[in-house]
Amino acid sequence: MAAFAKKNVPNTAEKRAFASVLVELRERRGLTQEQLGFESGYHPKYISLLERAKFSPSLTTILELANALTISASEMIRRVENILPRDRQRRRDIRPVR
Repeated sequence: MAAFAKKNVPNTAEKRAFASVLVELRERRGLTQEQLGFESGYHPKYISLLERAKFSPSLTTILELANALTISASEMIRRVENILPRDRQRRRDIRPVR
């Protein structure tokens, strides 16, 4: 539950891009957050957190959501990549290697 206590979790471009794609796909399919949660096996509150860019999904989550939205996970990620700016700094360029 410690993750829920964090108030200043960074809202990164990647989280916002995934959130945008998730909302678009869910609405295009005509599903509510509750329905997507039921079909994917995730709680609707977690779907809401993803759609508000509060959390980053795991690979398993991406696979389950894509399946519930009847799209391939690779297509879902391709759509996320298309939203991201091409000149964004890579994580390894921002953080020092230990």
